[in-house]
Amino acid sequence: MTTRLNSLHDSDIAHQLHPYTNARAHEAQGPMIITKGEGAYVYDSEGRKYLEGLAGLWSVAVGFSQPRLVEAAARQMAELPYIQNFAHKAHVPGIQLAEKLVEITPEHLTKVFYTNSGSEANDTVVKFVWFMNNMLGRPEKKKFLARDKGYHGITVASGSLTGLPGNQKGFDLPAIAVVHLTCPHHYRWGTPDETEAQFTARLLQEAEETILAEGPETIAAFIGEPLMGAGGVMTPPEGYWPGIEALCRKYDILLVSDEVINGFGRTGARWGCERYGFKPDILVTSKQLTSSYQPLAAIVMSDAVYQVIADYSQELGTLGHGFTGGGHPVACAVALENIAIIEEQDLMGNAARLEDRFQSGLRTLADHPIVGQVRGAGLIAGVELVRDKTTKESFAPAGKAAAMAVKFAAEEGLIVRNIYETIGICPPLIVTEAQVDELIEKLGRALDRAAEWLAAEGMR
Repeated sequence: MTTRLNSLHDSDIAHQLHPYTNARAHEAQGPMIITKGEGAYVYDSEGRKYLEGLAGLWSVAVGFSQPRLVEAAARQMAELPYIQNFAHKAHVPGIQLAEKLVEITPEHLTKVFYTNSGSEANDTVVKFVWFMNNMLGRPEKKKFLARDKGYHGITVASGSLTGLPGNQKGFDLPAIAVVHLTCPHHYRWGTPDETEAQFTARLLQEAEETILAEGPETIAAFIGEPLMGAGGVMTPPEGYWPGIEALCRKYDILLVSDEVINGFGRTGARWGCERYGFKPDILVTSKQLTSSYQPLAAIVMSDAVYQVIADYSQELGTLGHGFTGGGHPVACAVALENIAIIEEQDLMGNAARLEDRFQSGLRTLADHPIVGQVRGAGLIAGVELVRDKTTKESFAPAGKAAAMAVKFAAEEGLIVRNIYETIGICPPLIVTEAQVDELIEKLGRALDRAAEWLAAEGMR
């Protein structure tokens, strides 16, 4: 096996189309084949060691190769490897996990529905919201409000909610009724002389004017990530989320908190909605729910939302929605053990304790000649690269500079991700002070190399 892995070439994987990657990328750069993980580190097929600065894909809270999760999966596989959740059936791990999620999410959220991914969860949210408005005799109340640069998944419905052109071009999306509002990121979308408070006021005015123009009777829900992740790690301006919540209450619009990346302490609080001060009607979680050892997502909703869905299901004789693997017993067992580790090792507290070291350490890179802004919360951050720090002019072609910085970071032994011209950073929640320092040091060297490369290419 080792010999085979060590001899792999680009041609061996040419048939595989990698997501979020140029389909011809292998012509310029071969794949990094990861063969092993241990704690906060992973290893490739050549034996090289990397600090995993993206936690897999914003998701591996407890680190790689955690034996307790392996054992939890094996125990459940041996006892009950699978049973469906249809036709009044249930299983113990699913029941216990639902009880745990109700315990640790905001107290007004009391009912749980499982899917296999965040995309499926947000797709399900769309269907449930449509379903309940049909029950309430409001068939016209079906539109969603979302934001430019927001990410909510890649199914037809969740991909429509997503506000990233790269996830929609060529796919005929959006395919459902959704209105995208201005991205709530002051650095990029504030006007030159606009304060953060003025920016917040303008965005809230835009949201209300949009609601009134579309008709409040047509707007079903507002969905957003408390801190925007895959669109570039963007923190909201102060007062934004309480203002959005107030508008939702004023116009009878459901508020959906997409916590697929934000949840389980990532922002320094248990949930992003708690960090930014709002109470959602529906909360969606995935990724760190199982540390991505198993595919699982959960929708946690208020009793008011649940009761309408339950009543309509009773009236129709069925809830005609579900997934073969939704709430899989092995995934639920792994999630329970994963949450137990997070609580026993106080990993949410670790994110809060290390926030200052992580964020202030990264902000020392803000003086770097190609860095425009460093931003984030808890143990998630974005470093945006610019050609001109004064005008905030980005490099052209778009994405090239950050991609090269990420390539150099890998050569330094650090895995991070480029999002357009932003470098996304999101280490496992088990990260230590020493590893935070290692991450910042390696990223700094990668930025130095990127600056040299950009100068040599005539891009600076």
